[in-house]
Amino acid sequence: MRRASKSICVNIAEGSAKQHFSNFEFSRFLNIALGSSEEMREWLKFSRELGYLNSDQFNLWHNEYDEISKMLYGLMKRLKSQKAA
Repeated sequence: MRRASKSICVNIAEGSAKQHFSNFEFSRFLNIALGSSEEMREWLKFSRELGYLNSDQFNLWHNEYDEISKMLYGLMKRLKSQKAA
């Protein structure tokens, strides 16, 4: 879970640094970050099923990762529309 959660941040940072070269590279790293966000949602489900998280904590974190995924989708969509323009 630590690896997956940190992967979101570092892929956004790395992609942002490469944005100066191409939006395609940035989008590629955002896609990886999105995958890590979805991976975290699965780890949260496993953690709840195994009794490591109660329902309240699960719901809080799951909703936060849902929000992160929505923001990443929005940013990817914006980059794609800039590319088309």
